[in-house]
Amino acid sequence: MFDANPNSLSTSVQFIKGIGEKRAKCLHEVDVKTVLDLLYYFPRRYLDRSHITKIKDLKENDVSTVVGKVQFCGIQPGRRKRRFVLVINDGTGLMSCVWFSRVQFWDRIFEKGETIAFGGKVGRYGRDYQMVHPEYDKLSEEGENDFLHTGRIIPLYPSNEALGKVGLDSRGFRRVLRGALKNYAHLLQETLPKYILDRQELISLRKAIENVHFPRSKNLLMAARKRLKFDELFYLELMLAYRKKNYAIKRKGIEFLKVGDRTRELIDSLPFELTDAQKKVIREIRDDMKKETPMNRLLQGDVGSGKTLVALISMMMSIENGYQAAIMAPTEILAEQHYLTLKKFVSDLGIKVVLLIGSQKKPERREILAMVKAGKADLVVGTHALIQEGVEFHKLGLVIVDEQHRFGVLQRASLIEKGLTPDVLVMTATPIPRTLSLTLYGDLDVSILDEMPPGRKPVKTYWRSDKKRPEIYEYVKNKIEDGAQVYIIFPLVEESEKVDLNAAIESYESLNEGIFAKYNVGLLHGRMKSEEKERAMTDFKSGQMQVLVSTTVIEVGVDVPNATIMIIENAERFGLPQLHQLRGRVGRGTQESYCFLIAKFPISRDARARLDTISKTNDGFKIAEVDLKLRGPGEFFGTKQHGLPKLRIADIVKDTELLLRTRQEAFQLAQEDKQILNWENMSIRAHFFKNYRDKFELAQVG
Repeated sequence: MFDANPNSLSTSVQFIKGIGEKRAKCLHEVDVKTVLDLLYYFPRRYLDRSHITKIKDLKENDVSTVVGKVQFCGIQPGRRKRRFVLVINDGTGLMSCVWFSRVQFWDRIFEKGETIAFGGKVGRYGRDYQMVHPEYDKLSEEGENDFLHTGRIIPLYPSNEALGKVGLDSRGFRRVLRGALKNYAHLLQETLPKYILDRQELISLRKAIENVHFPRSKNLLMAARKRLKFDELFYLELMLAYRKKNYAIKRKGIEFLKVGDRTRELIDSLPFELTDAQKKVIREIRDDMKKETPMNRLLQGDVGSGKTLVALISMMMSIENGYQAAIMAPTEILAEQHYLTLKKFVSDLGIKVVLLIGSQKKPERREILAMVKAGKADLVVGTHALIQEGVEFHKLGLVIVDEQHRFGVLQRASLIEKGLTPDVLVMTATPIPRTLSLTLYGDLDVSILDEMPPGRKPVKTYWRSDKKRPEIYEYVKNKIEDGAQVYIIFPLVEESEKVDLNAAIESYESLNEGIFAKYNVGLLHGRMKSEEKERAMTDFKSGQMQVLVSTTVIEVGVDVPNATIMIIENAERFGLPQLHQLRGRVGRGTQESYCFLIAKFPISRDARARLDTISKTNDGFKIAEVDLKLRGPGEFFGTKQHGLPKLRIADIVKDTELLLRTRQEAFQLAQEDKQILNWENMSIRAHFFKNYRDKFELAQVG
């Protein structure tokens, strides 16, 4: 909402001197709508032009600021076209400035005798120093306070073509912001109490805003950025702290007190011993499920650490206490794989598992919906189809969300609303760096599976250019002779799905008729019918098929211990988590396993970094850290969908230390002042409820 009051930070940006209606429209496109938005439109970087150099001390190619009097200015003829030339004298020498465009404009701007500061790269024209198209400030007799584009640390602002066309490049922003700060900075309300400012050694908000735009020194610029980053991260963590507290206080959950015979029977029937990490995590989940407050837990684990089994045991606890359990996967293929895996585990225990996905035919869907509503389905596996209207649960007790970062907050909230107050377990397919789990999952309790089943060997991984393909395939052929089974993976992305699918099918045909002609070669892709996919996987698992050519549909949930080799074609097109996920399909037995990444050159620097990383380590947590650094938090996790505030200045990758300090302050405050009612925290209360209420209320889960 805009405020018509000219003395308000909510005043429309249109009414700031120097903006007007045309510029305001362009600013609206970059989310600058009010005075406050403009004050929080931070520079992207800075140039230090604070040191003024005497002309006699200038050096060629240096970026310098020079102050002097105009000795001559005027339009001069050139070989091809006219130019505007100006000569200044600072008492130690002469320097010329030259402009090759808009010469009439510059001829009107400058006059002989004016004192002007020029900033730019120093060149030479003959024996004299020269600047071409320099920045400038006209100075009054006092001089110092007139420096805006030179003679100080200069802010450079984010701009775009539309803003540039209306004069809002960095120079235009500096002019507008100087006026806005002069007229409105005194209205800024402090957002942190004195005890936090003192404890964390932070400057005031007003001082920070003034110095982030026009720093008086490098130290003040650092102090300003630290203060503004602290604000952003503190309120982010405060939102998570109160969301977590609120979740526990407001919602009475289900007490799952019984551990039934079928859960024990399931564990006893396993052909292997649970790892210590699995036992520990199951205890943590069991303890949560026994409480009357709803569980809100994040389960993290590396590829192959046994998350699905932990999830199944959790679901059994819900079912044996008379409730239904639901597991929601991000894609239909993953949902189908979960369905087949879970069905295999519980088929002898009298547990009814159903699959609910968008592509099902209406009669089949109607039948499944009726079973879910009547309570005849114990375990419901699905995609976002689970949260659509018309899906009613009889008695939903536990919700498991697999690979949450592909889901939005509202989608999860919708599923949770279908039960009374079900317990929630969030599983991530690949590990998340600590900084991100603190922000995106800061209000969830965390369980980590940090142990692999015994006997697993790390997968030996190599990446090569496509020129080496014949050698790799020859090597693999020899391994097949020794009894190995092989995955050959092709990329498949939505934008080029048809082309990618054709490439995979053509490769399958050429391999089937060529180098692997004497072996049984199968094909698996997302467009195949469920029965065809199941048949291909069954043949591969049983060993009847030696080579499986697949698009990326085998990312998760496929377990073939005898599959010891994977070739990933066009590996440069895959992201790090996807490469790590795919590689996790081999090395599931006790034999030596290999993964060959074939890249089509030329490749980008980032692609090279991804392939280098995946070749050097099998540790998913290390891989996640590198991925976060390469992509940044926004792209890594799509933070917009989490209902978390957009960070204007803080960076949760680079500002980890500050993030931990803000988290400590925020969670301590939530503990000590449960409703933010202490008088010393009134500034926090006012700012929090004005700016974060909608995000705080968006969902009660992470």
